[in-house]
Amino acid sequence: MSVAFNTVYAQCSMCRAVLESEADGGAAEAINDGIMYLMVFPYILVAGVGFAIYRLMRTNK
Repeated sequence: MSVAFNTVYAQCSMCRAVLESEADGGAAEAINDGIMYLMVFPYILVAGVGFAIYRLMRTNK
């Protein structure tokens, strides 16, 4: 398990070093946009399940 965490930390620092070395910051902005794009879907799914449970509980009363 500790080997997996060391690999993750190494990749994060490598990505950070590569992104910081660019002058215009275009790649860093693209990476951040990609991360935000990937983060949206779990939140949408959780909100959808929460809303479905809310409607189910409301109609049962």
